[in-house]
Amino acid sequence: MTADVRHLSNRLAIDGGTPVRSTPLPWELPGAYYIDEEEKRLVNQVIDARSPFRFYGLDAQGMVDRLESEWCSTFGHKHALGVNSGSAALHIALAAFGVGPGDEVLVPGYMWVSCMSAIVRTGAIPRLVDIDGSFCMDPVDLERKIGPRSKAVLIVNMSGVMGRNDRIAEICRKHNLRLLEDCAQAIGASLKGRSAGSYGDIGIYSFQLNKNMTSGEGGLLVTEDEDLYKRCVALHDLGYARNAEGRLDPSDERYQYWGIGSRMSELSGAMALAQMRKVRKITTKMRDAKWKIREAIKDIPGIGLREVDDPAGDTGPVLITVYPTAEACQRFVDAIRAEGVRGPEGSLTCITMREWGMHWYFNIPSLVKKRSNAKEGFPWTHPANAFAADYSYAKGALPVCDAMSERAALLTVASVLSDSDIDDIIAAFRKVGNAFATYMKAAE
Repeated sequence: MTADVRHLSNRLAIDGGTPVRSTPLPWELPGAYYIDEEEKRLVNQVIDARSPFRFYGLDAQGMVDRLESEWCSTFGHKHALGVNSGSAALHIALAAFGVGPGDEVLVPGYMWVSCMSAIVRTGAIPRLVDIDGSFCMDPVDLERKIGPRSKAVLIVNMSGVMGRNDRIAEICRKHNLRLLEDCAQAIGASLKGRSAGSYGDIGIYSFQLNKNMTSGEGGLLVTEDEDLYKRCVALHDLGYARNAEGRLDPSDERYQYWGIGSRMSELSGAMALAQMRKVRKITTKMRDAKWKIREAIKDIPGIGLREVDDPAGDTGPVLITVYPTAEACQRFVDAIRAEGVRGPEGSLTCITMREWGMHWYFNIPSLVKKRSNAKEGFPWTHPANAFAADYSYAKGALPVCDAMSERAALLTVASVLSDSDIDDIIAAFRKVGNAFATYMKAAE
């Protein structure tokens, strides 16, 4: 039965009809499905050498060195540095910029909690910026909010797609602001021929399990600036460079800091190296599936789609749809789920954006309530941060974020969707869309 026939053939499953499918869609864990003998070979190479520490060992294998070198040659960067998480990479980058008390970092309201955490832990203040139709930072709202305390901008390539990074980079140059590009959710993405991470002074990536490639935990940062790179090297370690023997070297006074011990292990480096070599295959699979679905549902009345400036640079892990009202969004998602467009128990395959937790600024309690790791309330109570006393992080601060959190939904696009899976998703969308259009017309 074709998708066109199926979407007209029976009543909605939510109303007692027959669902389009009865088996769950695959988990939304892109790189995990591609773990195979190559990961085993490289990890076992480290284990057999009994040398899991990066800088020295019984028979060091140089896995992290190889990862950094291949990353640069693959994605076109001068410097890369492996770290133990994307969250650590954010903190290291801001510290390398010299961000601290008295500074504000402009950050979009649709991001991940690690972005806010990195800013606060430097002693600086997050300054919220709204998103636009790309679901990434709005350049217009950014420029409107730049002030005398602005030190850096943190942009986030959310849900696999880059936003208006070229325009934001121009704004940062104009106002002499540092630009940090969070590419955790968009490894392998590009915009106008430039790789994710290349628009920022520093770009960071995460290799956590939900990302386009994975080593379980891990991350990496890139920069074209040698001075920033050397700062990051010291900061990610114990505050100093290392010599040829892998020992701490405090001889260069320019690079003496307080480090955070966020080195990448050789085991993580081996996993990440194997996965990086497959990331094009992974993202191509997701992008092709996502855009086949997008094209098939774009004419359904009442459904809007996320703005993507460069479809060829989309990595494809998430399809975002937008509805006229919060109620319509919830009804549509409930109906789609009932048709079988859902994942295994515990997955987040098909949800409303209201269910997307700490990706929204107002869902981060420690931000909204200005909580601190220190009893005296640092950094909110630091005298240098008195300028931000009236900053509010409660819902209502960002109109577009607030609206999209209510009216948008997401569908994760697994990296192993079959043609049958894709056909089922399309059939379910069109079936529900047709029923809703008929209902709305009858209600007129």
